[in-house]
Amino acid sequence: MAEDMKTLEESFRQQNNSCFILGASGETGRLLLQELLERNIFSKITLIGRRQLTFEDKVHETLVQEVVDFEKLDDYAAAFQGHDVGYCCLGTTRAKAGAEGFIRVDHDYVLKSAELAKAGGCKQFHLESSRGADKNSNFLYLKVKGQVEADIEALSFDRFAIYRPGVLLVDRQESRPAEWMARKFLSAFSAVFSSMSIPGQVVVKAMVSNTLLQPEQKTEILENKAIINLGGGNTVK
Repeated sequence: MAEDMKTLEESFRQQNNSCFILGASGETGRLLLQELLERNIFSKITLIGRRQLTFEDKVHETLVQEVVDFEKLDDYAAAFQGHDVGYCCLGTTRAKAGAEGFIRVDHDYVLKSAELAKAGGCKQFHLESSRGADKNSNFLYLKVKGQVEADIEALSFDRFAIYRPGVLLVDRQESRPAEWMARKFLSAFSAVFSSMSIPGQVVVKAMVSNTLLQPEQKTEILENKAIINLGGGNTVK
């Protein structure tokens, strides 16, 4: 499997593809950026966000950064042009942004970005969603996640991959007490609750590896177990 992936990486690398990342300042986004830099499969990586990010490592000097106002994304359409692959790890919480703010970020910003990317020639769009996402859910979080999945699917990218991880086992810089407690609990009992949790590193490895594959369906949904299998995380640590 490792040799096959190396072959796929080399073939993809020779295609001189470019990508962008939405949400590179978040925990999953940062891990995704590091994974992409280490595997070096893109000739150009663009970070699209609301502020300029600073890095200590010189390898980050090759990155392109586009600072945008998500409330006026139409004014920044050029930032989304010319990319082959788009990765979206953008999101907030209801506790942090309120109900309206959560919908605006996790649905409106994400969907508008996808629309601009599609118009700009993007062929693949990879969306970090959530376990249980369902546009018909009675829970706001799951409903919004499911709705944005459906709305992006309607854009008809050549390929649309949806990742629905369980509780992410990452060390967030921002404080989310309930999520922190869940991570600690699930980490302690990983063998029992592996279907409910997943390390962030495994998620991003799966996203990058999946980029190299060519599934039969234009839209694919990877639930937690499939993400673990693809990301090489046979056990949750």
